[in-house]
Amino acid sequence: MSDLSQIVKAYDVRGTVPDQWDERVAEALGAAFTQLLNSTDEPGDAVVVGYDMRATSPGLAAAFAAGVRAEGRSVIEIGLASTDLLYYASGSLDLPGAMFTASHNPAQYNGIKMCRSGARPIGQESGLAEIRERAQALLDSGDARPAGAPTRPAERRDLLPDYAGYLRKLVDLSGIRPLKVVVDAGNGMGGFTVPTVLGDAALSPLPLEIVPLYFELDGSFPNHEANPLDPANLVDLQRAVVEHGADIGLAFDGDADRCFVVDERGEPVSPSAITALVAARELAKHPGSTVIHGLITSSAVAEIIREHGGQPVVARVGHSFIKAEMARTNAVFGGEHSAHYYFRDFWFADTGMLAAMHTLAALGEQSLPLSVLAGEYERYIASGEINSTVTDQAAAVAEVRAAYPDAVADEMDGLTLRFPDGAWFNLRASNTEPLLRLNVEAPTRDRMVSLRDDVLDRVRR
Repeated sequence: MSDLSQIVKAYDVRGTVPDQWDERVAEALGAAFTQLLNSTDEPGDAVVVGYDMRATSPGLAAAFAAGVRAEGRSVIEIGLASTDLLYYASGSLDLPGAMFTASHNPAQYNGIKMCRSGARPIGQESGLAEIRERAQALLDSGDARPAGAPTRPAERRDLLPDYAGYLRKLVDLSGIRPLKVVVDAGNGMGGFTVPTVLGDAALSPLPLEIVPLYFELDGSFPNHEANPLDPANLVDLQRAVVEHGADIGLAFDGDADRCFVVDERGEPVSPSAITALVAARELAKHPGSTVIHGLITSSAVAEIIREHGGQPVVARVGHSFIKAEMARTNAVFGGEHSAHYYFRDFWFADTGMLAAMHTLAALGEQSLPLSVLAGEYERYIASGEINSTVTDQAAAVAEVRAAYPDAVADEMDGLTLRFPDGAWFNLRASNTEPLLRLNVEAPTRDRMVSLRDDVLDRVRR
C-alpha cells in the first residue's frame, strides 16, 4: 500500500516510479485535488493538465485526469509543456492546473506541481496536506475512483503559440542587436519551448542565432542531468559558447522553469546578478514597486533595488513563500539564488524563459559584452551553496551560533549571521535530507574563504 507521506513534499509531489507511486496513485491524487477544489468553491469547472518528456509522464497525467473527471470536473489537456507553460494556461484560462514533472531529478523520478486558478501555488499549508490525506483515504479504501461517478469530458488544446506570443509582448526583442545564443535544454522541455518563443518566424523573426544543445526530448537525460545548479552540468554549454564565439549561453532545467546564464567567456553569471538586472528593468517600467528577493541572494540585490527606486522585501527560500509574499505586496518581480524568477505580469509565477528574454534584451540594447554588463550587478564574493551531511543539525547550528556572539542573527529560514564588514552567511537544514546548506558572501575573496572554512569546520567537526 502506498504511503503518500513519502512522496508529498513541501511544495509538490515527487518520487520514484513505480517504486513509490504509479498511475493508481496518480488517479487518487487527481480525485483528491478535485475534491479540494470543489470543497473550496474554486472557480471554473475544469482542470488544466500538462506533462514533461519523461517516459512515465503521459500515463501518470492521464490517470490523474481520470480522477479529476470522476470527481465532476472536465480536463483541458495541453500535452507536452514546460512548467511555466502550464502556469500560463492556468493564468490565462483562470483555471487550476497540474504539471507532471520531476524537474531536475533523475529519470526514475516523476512528480506533480499543482496550482489553483490564476497559477496560485499549492503547498503543504495551502492545500497539499489535505490532498495527501484525501488521496491516502481513497487508496486505503481500495478504490481511487468513486463508484458510479459521472465522467466529465476531456479537451485537447495547443497553447504553446499563445504562450510564446504572450511572452513576446512582455519583452520586445525585435529591435535588439544581433546576438548568437547557445541554449542547452538538457534534453528537457526547453527544447520544446525555445524554438517557438525565440525562433518561430510565424511570430516575426528575432535577431537571434540560436545554437541548440540537446534539444531532443529524452527523459533518460543521455547527455547530462537537467540540473544547471550543478556546475558539472554547465560544462558543455560553457565550451560551446566559447567555441561558437557566442554572446551568451542559456541553460534550462528539465521542466524549463529555471534558467541559468553563461557569459561570452563561458563564465556563469550568478542568479543574484540576473535578479538585480531584471529588477532594474522592471523598476524602470514600474517605478517605486516592491521587488522580492530570496533570503540568500546577494546583498547587492537589495542595494540595487533601492538605487533604482524600488522597495526590496526578503522572503524565505522556496517558491510557495516567494509567491505568497509577491501576492501580499503586489511585487513586480521576485528572484531566488536557485534561478527561479517570478513576475507580476505572469500571475506571480516563475518562468525561466521570461528571465532569459529580459537578459537578452538588456544585452542586446547596448554594446557591452555580457561579462561587463553582468559585472555591474555583482559586488561581492559568494561561496555558492555547500552541503554537509550532519546527523544532529540543531546541535551543529547552535554551535555555529555560539561561535559568533557579536554577529547580528536572523532566523527567518535557518540561521543567518551578518557582520559589520558586510560579510554574512546562512546555514539552514534541508527539508528532505540530513544536510545543512551553507551560503557565504563577503566583500573580498579572502574574507569569504576564511569565513566559509571556519563555519564548515564547526559544522563538520
